[in-house]
Amino acid sequence: MSALRDASTDPLTRPPQDVVEGAPLASARDLVVRYGGRTVLDRVSIEVRRREVVSLIGPNGAGKTTAVRALLGLIKPDAGVVHHAPGVVVGYVPQRIEPQELLPLTARRFLAMAGRRARADIVAVLDEVGAAPLIDRQLSDVSGGEFRRVLLARALLRNPDLLVLDEPIQQVDFAGQFAMHQLIARLRNRRGCGVLVISHDLHLVLGATDRVVCINGHVCCAGEPEAVSRHPEYISLFGPGVAAALAVYTHDPAHRHDHPIAVAPVKDGSPDAGFEPDRAD
Repeated sequence: MSALRDASTDPLTRPPQDVVEGAPLASARDLVVRYGGRTVLDRVSIEVRRREVVSLIGPNGAGKTTAVRALLGLIKPDAGVVHHAPGVVVGYVPQRIEPQELLPLTARRFLAMAGRRARADIVAVLDEVGAAPLIDRQLSDVSGGEFRRVLLARALLRNPDLLVLDEPIQQVDFAGQFAMHQLIARLRNRRGCGVLVISHDLHLVLGATDRVVCINGHVCCAGEPEAVSRHPEYISLFGPGVAAALAVYTHDPAHRHDHPIAVAPVKDGSPDAGFEPDRAD
């Protein structure tokens, strides 16, 4: 497994030249993680490529954060293979940091702590995430949604090849959730990075992603959002009411896709759990 490079001194606009086009930025195959004799992850596989938004979904306690920590090399799995593209830079937005827990800090000082950055760089990245007015605000005085944007700006200062967002719409109202997913799409398109979103809030996540991996200790199903939302294991896990609420994904039967929809149901003992077949683009 290659080491993650510290990009704190890289220019803000550094292109991810070290990553081979089409190759996964980060991949994990058949991850097994056990805590105290309990299996938290059982042969979970996931990968993210550049310019791809992948959503890792599942109920609370499904092992989503554990899977991501293993994928990033923050914990060592009991079994499985993890690989990072050479020199890949990761920007990580954690699930839990409360602004009230920080010492008195303005957004500008908080971002400056991530590395030596000119004020112009900080202004630019805050503007990119729609949080420019917060630059001199005390973090203890901002809303939950505003603070999530500041955390996102901090991750973007690394100019990541792979942006990892753990519950990015936590403590954000419905309008803010929609705006956040629009922002994620813009960042992917503008920066060309890969994005991994971890969430248990499904209504908007599935509408703003290229590929979904649904786990509950193991991979239940994986593939394109529409197909996953119709998959029997997904419906069994979240209930038919959730599937009905996602009717936005229902297409006209006469509508033709440019490529076939592929879903990878998981069978016990499958060595390729969580990896969908290649798409015919």
